[in-house]
Amino acid sequence: MRGWLVLLWAALATIVLIALGIFGTLLASGRIELFPEPTPTATPAPQVTPVIDLSYQVQILNATPEQGLATQMKDTIVTAGWADDSVLASGAGSEDFPETTVFYVNDEDEAAAAGLADVIGGANIEQSDAYPPVDPALKQLTVVIGLDRTAAGQAPAPTP
Repeated sequence: MRGWLVLLWAALATIVLIALGIFGTLLASGRIELFPEPTPTATPAPQVTPVIDLSYQVQILNATPEQGLATQMKDTIVTAGWADDSVLASGAGSEDFPETTVFYVNDEDEAAAAGLADVIGGANIEQSDAYPPVDPALKQLTVVIGLDRTAAGQAPAPTP
């Protein structure tokens, strides 16, 4: 009986030593950590509440090959309340801009850019110095009409 007891203790010691060896190897190789550092949680970006601010000048650039989109967009913006003389519609230097985007220059213009994006039926908003106002005292938003607003770029309506 004493021989079986010694064999049982030897088997138990072997299993414990093997488990400690595996644990030590995993610890030494960095696959596990005893005291892991907490990972910082990503703070959600603050949501901007869209504001329709009619004090902004609006420049509309048609960056598509389809003619007349800037004028249509101007009509939509003027109908929303902007003065006709504060909205300028023209063509852009390219005709392959992918998605309609409202550009703003300063951080405080973001809510107005989001409001204008809602007025025109949804668009991306992006802060950029690419379209600064002519007069730095003026507040200006720039709408660049993209291929998503052309007849070819729009998804077909689903059939019922």
